[in-house]
Parts: sequence; C-alpha cells; structure tokens
Amino acid sequence: MPDASPIHLPFTLLDVALRGALVGLLVVLAILMGRDRPRLGAARVGVAMALGLCVQTIGSTPYFELTVPRLWQAPWVAVSVGNAVLFWVFVEAIFDDDFALRPAHVASWLAAVVLSGLNCAVLAHSEYLLAPVTMGLQRAIPLVFSILAALAAARHWSADLVESRRRLRVFVAVSGVAYTLVFLGARLGSPRGQLTGWTATLDVAVLLLIVAVVVLRMLAVGKSDLLAFSPQPMAPPHGLAQPSLVPPDGRGPPSTTEPVGTEPRELPAPACATTPPQERTPWAPPTPAAQHDPAEDRLALALQQLMEVERVYRAEDMSLASLASRLSVPEYRLRRLINQRLGHRNFNVFVNGYRLAEVCAALADPAKQHLPVLTLALDAGFQSIGPFNRAFKVATGLTPTEFRKRPVPWVDKTAPISENG
Repeated sequence: MPDASPIHLPFTLLDVALRGALVGLLVVLAILMGRDRPRLGAARVGVAMALGLCVQTIGSTPYFELTVPRLWQAPWVAVSVGNAVLFWVFVEAIFDDDFALRPAHVASWLAAVVLSGLNCAVLAHSEYLLAPVTMGLQRAIPLVFSILAALAAARHWSADLVESRRRLRVFVAVSGVAYTLVFLGARLGSPRGQLTGWTATLDVAVLLLIVAVVVLRMLAVGKSDLLAFSPQPMAPPHGLAQPSLVPPDGRGPPSTTEPVGTEPRELPAPACATTPPQERTPWAPPTPAAQHDPAEDRLALALQQLMEVERVYRAEDMSLASLASRLSVPEYRLRRLINQRLGHRNFNVFVNGYRLAEVCAALADPAKQHLPVLTLALDAGFQSIGPFNRAFKVATGLTPTEFRKRPVPWVDKTAPISENG
C-alpha cells in the first residue's frame, strides 16, 4: 500500500468542502432531472451522469487514490472513465429532441468501463505486453468522446428555437468538453496519472462551477429549459388541420397562454387530427399582451405563403437558415416568430408537422391508395423511411399502414358536391 503519511496527503479542508458541495449539487441535479422527466431518455442519461460524477468526485480524492489498493479503486476508476461516454450520450440527448437510447450507447459505455477497470486492477504498471495498448486506449476515451460530444452539439444546435435553452445547451457542451480536455492533459502530465495538490482542488472547483451554473439555470428558468418536452402520441387521426400563421382578420397571434403550473408544450404544427378542419378554431381572440408589430405580421404572412402554398418543406435542404434566406430576414427573427408566436420549440418538429400533414392527407385519399408509403413520405420531404415512421408513430399513435386501413369517420362538408353526388 502506498505511504499514507501526511506529507503525501495534500488533502485540505478546502478540498473536502468543495467535494462535499459538488456531490450535493450533483444529487440535486439528479433529483431535478429524475423528477421532471422520469420517462425521458435524456433525463435518465442525465441522472446516470450525475451519479457517475459523484463517484468520480469521491474516487479522485488524493487521499483515496494514495491509500486505497488498486483492486478496490478499479470500480471507481471504471465509472469515472465511463463518464466520458455518458457525457457524449447526454449531449446527444439534450440537443436532439428525438433522442432514443441505442445499443451503441450502452455498448460504448460498457466497453469503456470494462477496459478501464481491467487496466486499474491488473494491467496498469505491469509487464503485460497488452498493457501499453490498453492504457493508450483508456487515455484516448475522454478525447474521442469529447470530440463526439462537440460534433453532436454542433449538429443539433441550430434546430433549437428556445433561445435560453440554446445558450444553456452551448454552455453544457463547451464547458464540458473544455473541462475534459484540460484535466485529461493534466493527468497525462502527472507521473502516475493522478491529480495531486492544487491541481486536484482546481479540478473539483471547476467541475463544481459548471454544475452550479447548470443547476441554478434549471431552477431559474424552469424544468423545460434543458430537457425537451416529450410529446405523447395523439389520438388516431384522420383529418388534416391546416393552421393559419396569421388570423384572417390580422388582429394577433394564437393564444399560447396556459394555466400556471402546467407543463410547457409544443403546439402542434399542421398534422392529422380527429376533429374535422371546418370545426377547428386554430386562433383565439388576441389579448393586449399578445399584440405584434406590422413587420412581424408581414413576416408571418410570408412564412404562411411559403409553407402552405409553395410547400417549401418538401425541399431536401430545408433548414432554418435556408428558410430565413428565402424570407430575407435574420435567423433570430424567424426563430423568435416560430417559437414565441407559433409555440414551437424545435424547427425540425415544426417542418415535420407539415410533412406529416401532407402524408396523412395522401394516405386518406382513395385516389392514392396504390402509392407506396415510402413514395408519399419522400414526396413530402422526408429523407428516408426510418425517421418518417418514427415521427408518424409519435404524432398519430399508429403506423402509416394502420392509419391507411382505418375508415374516415367524418366528411368534409365544405367540399363541393359533384353532379353525381
């Protein structure tokens, strides 16, 4: 066992206080995410990461690393290294509203845990030929998964329409990647790969600062800011509810006010609905607080023209940037319009609503019964059958085939009647 004399134990009261505070905040973060989104994949990953960081905070204590035998340290080291994989999965989860935990995520975490646990218990500082290889792989894990986390953040960030959530997500991704890389370099530069003295205290202080910011932001802005709302399947639909982005009289936007204490929800884009279109009232009377300037009304009308008449959602390269370019407005104005006026939190959900509406109408059209579902999905703008099937199932609670087989329960009374009846 290593010498445990006080000379070799840079274990100060400050270090103890910081680690205790960090563990406490991580527990609070886990409770917040587990309480607010118990069934959401992102929340479950977040809870696992918070608890994993608790293990890392305790296991990286200088006293623990200097006095506890390597065999007993192995589980703590394994969980700590596995946190790099959890951070990547967590970033994917909070940036992608359609996130689903996949076998590849679990397999990556298990591989990191098993490899690092084996290195700590058996291979580290041994004469085995595989030791340099496995230790090199373990050191590469934080670097590789930090890069993957940064790529995941960049890939999904532009679709987020909630400005406060965008800022918080960027902070989580940037600070997490920077923390991982900086202290990975510090560990690689130390003789035994361990942080001691002031570097160990600085490590826990920086992590405490990051977690404190996340916790305070979540408490300040509400439970929906970091983790997206996971919509429940709608009732089996048959009709097509076409929304109006601007009310016919041009007086104001739809009401998005909800009772105090209710969970924020994503207002549906045009999608299938059980209520016939002619019986729906998509716009509520405007309230004084909901008035908008004429420039925003003109932008809403132009957006309505593009989406409902020109059907630009069919384009393969549809993005917030391309749509803003078509409208000749800055992206932030279009993002604000779709989020604050129409109630959408994610651009992809907004666009896919129109695509789903078109497919639903085609599936209910007897003249198109011979067309394959894939053809209808591609014509509406979906790039492949997998994402379409998932989006359709979430929106309707049915598969496209099941939807097509269901009888239409209502007749559009506003449609013209032919001479043959």
